[in-house]
Amino acid sequence: MSLNVKAFTVTCGLLWGLCIFFLTWWLILFGGKTEVLGSLGSFYIGYSVTPTGSFLGLGYGIVDGGIGGLIFAGVYNYFVCRFAAKTT
Repeated sequence: MSLNVKAFTVTCGLLWGLCIFFLTWWLILFGGKTEVLGSLGSFYIGYSVTPTGSFLGLGYGIVDGGIGGLIFAGVYNYFVCRFAAKTT
């Protein structure tokens, strides 16, 4: 069974983007250690634990998660097709 590449890409992108968005707002509202999530600024230009940074993180996360999901689904489908052909 292969993965639907478009659906998996969109799902991974939205999931990662929303995770960054909500974790940023969690730290803004309730405080906590900002070093861990704040270190994303070294990967995502302009990101910080601020309201503006949450929207930047959302955008970067959608793109980054989508690329990761695309690569994962492509590799997964490649191996599924390759090994399924050998077993039948």
